[in-house]
Amino acid sequence: MALNYVIFVLSGVLVGIGASFTGLGGGFLVVPLLIALGYTAQKAVGTSFLAILIISLSALLAHGRLANVDYRIAIALGVGGILGAQIGPHLLEHVSTANFKKIFAVLLLGLAAYLVFQK
Repeated sequence: MALNYVIFVLSGVLVGIGASFTGLGGGFLVVPLLIALGYTAQKAVGTSFLAILIISLSALLAHGRLANVDYRIAIALGVGGILGAQIGPHLLEHVSTANFKKIFAVLLLGLAAYLVFQK
């Protein structure tokens, strides 16, 4: 049991580096990890959000100290995100874990293709 928590802490270190470096939030790493460990898509997403909240607060402090934050834009995006964040979980309740994995993979591949091929 203690070894599992060590693995989670070490995974958190990697996610923290990845999230604060890319700005992707880390959910793209945490969610697949939790699904691989047997969590349902719904539980993996919900658990990921709490982990990412903690990681994001720390990353915000670090980026804020470096003056890399546009607070007005971030607040505007956040206000819109509040509404979307209330809709998303209700949509996810109607998606099986198997279908979620496919949707998640397509989104990640689409994002990857966009980043590779954008000029």
